[in-house]
Amino acid sequence: MNAAQLPPVAPEVTATLVEDLSPRLRKRLDATVTKLGARPTHRVGDTVTIAVDDETEVRLHAPGGVVATTDAITCGCLLAPACVHRAAAACAAPTADPAPELADQPTRAVPEPVSATDSAPTPDSASLLEAASPAQRAAADALWSAGAAVLEAGVDGAGAVTQSALLRAAHTARLRHLPRAAGAALSVVTLLRAARAGDPSYRTADLVTALAELLGTAHRVGTASGAELAAVRGRARRPYRPDGSLRLYGLFTEPVVTDSGHGGVRTWVAGSDGRLCTVGDVAPGGVGRALGVADRAVRLGDSALTHRELGRAGLAVSGATVSPDGRLGAGKGVKAVTARGAAWTELPLAALWETPPSEQAARALRSTSRYADPDGGGSDLLFLDVELLGAVREPGGTCLLARCEGGISVRLTVADDDPALAHRDNLMLLATAPGTRLRIIGRLVPALHPRLTLLACSHPTGEGTIDLGLDRLRRADLPDPAAPVHPAPLQPEGSGAHSPLYLLERRVEQTVSAGRAALGMLGDVTAETRRIRRAGLPTAAGLLTALCTSAAQRDRDLFGRLLPADTDGFATYWLTAARYTADVAESLCAAAWEPTQEGPAASPWLQP
Repeated sequence: MNAAQLPPVAPEVTATLVEDLSPRLRKRLDATVTKLGARPTHRVGDTVTIAVDDETEVRLHAPGGVVATTDAITCGCLLAPACVHRAAAACAAPTADPAPELADQPTRAVPEPVSATDSAPTPDSASLLEAASPAQRAAADALWSAGAAVLEAGVDGAGAVTQSALLRAAHTARLRHLPRAAGAALSVVTLLRAARAGDPSYRTADLVTALAELLGTAHRVGTASGAELAAVRGRARRPYRPDGSLRLYGLFTEPVVTDSGHGGVRTWVAGSDGRLCTVGDVAPGGVGRALGVADRAVRLGDSALTHRELGRAGLAVSGATVSPDGRLGAGKGVKAVTARGAAWTELPLAALWETPPSEQAARALRSTSRYADPDGGGSDLLFLDVELLGAVREPGGTCLLARCEGGISVRLTVADDDPALAHRDNLMLLATAPGTRLRIIGRLVPALHPRLTLLACSHPTGEGTIDLGLDRLRRADLPDPAAPVHPAPLQPEGSGAHSPLYLLERRVEQTVSAGRAALGMLGDVTAETRRIRRAGLPTAAGLLTALCTSAAQRDRDLFGRLLPADTDGFATYWLTAARYTADVAESLCAAAWEPTQEGPAASPWLQP
């Protein structure tokens, strides 16, 4: 059984079922979750049935697509309803939460999950200027304790009981108008389940980010006020605000395929002022749906344009609504008609390529920061004029090397390796044409050297543009072979290319994977801290020492018995180290985009 075959379960439902178990049954819960995961399921209407054995079934009833009450999960065994099977089924199912790209859309391809925030009143603007209420601080404390328990146990020890504590804390936080921290808690649960299930898409770094976001936001609730508190609280729904009439110009369309099985496209457009917006269509279906939706009509007003066509055309929109992250709403009051587009070399689009790469990278970093305000807006796209230099081998594969303004060497990689998409084939073909000059659009990849995933480019012959995930280049599209190109040596990858910061980063990740006790058994880390100090990072060295010391520290009482570990103190050291490494890595990434000593070069697009 795949967890995706089960309907999502509301966090409070899972938490209640686990809390109602006896201590004896809680010990059996993780094993039962694993057992149910291997059992067959079948769906009839709104009900999914799991065959526990030849005689017993668990049923999950999900009207509207979500299991919203404890009574909606039933079991046919003799111990029901006090059995372990109901709780195990809830723990095996996904946690109800709006899917990426679908949340907040006025027009939906799938039903919207039920959430406690749907009926909860929204605090008025005056209340946002006050300090957090006692109930909010108590909810934040519960979130902190649940997050600290994950650090104590590590992935292997953070089973269903630990996860249910996170779900209960998340539910309470939503009721107390703390949706940002609640969302982080749900992300931690989802990643813990992925890690424990051996999901190939799981990355420890993602769990580090989610856990640090949870702990950091929970901590700030008790200290923030005014606008900072409003940002820490976050929004239960990212509302679409009215934006009047807009004149939009298409840029490109990219396929969207998520690990959760959703697929579709996102079309990027720019306003007359250069502001970027998107029109998306993503729903369950994977890569097959992504390829099909590209040629479907855009869900916006009366426009008959497909997504591919919109990426090269224009729209005149009245009654527009836009979310904080730039998504265009498709409500009934929105009117849109087809209009003339603009070439990338024409205003207003040409202005996107006039900003120096270093400034674009700094702006993109503010958007992609691991701990950025979710409502901060901004884009992670870069618009560059480049000269292709050829393929470069890396430990993870091959990428395309290019040089942009300022003599900066940029590594261009594929956005998605799925062979059904055109990304990989197009990049490999472009790598055979060194010396070609292109205008490109890419997404910043935070790294210690300039790096982008390549999304779109001007056609190598100069006519039109290419959506690199959807359109397939042919060798005939490349310029005629010219004299061999001898590119300049690859520039150093910035001052942090070989930074020993990873020595602290791996201890931060090791804590998440194995728990506090495993870190405490490392012993002496003097050699590592000495190396970090020699690289000019004394704060990192101090944090590594403090983190490992706190992990190993266990005091004893007057009778020599071990006292409980200081989980709060250790969580504070871990959070500080996690946030510090993220901030330093982002600073090193920004520095790598500064022009080289060769000085700024003229844009290759403007050269004859």
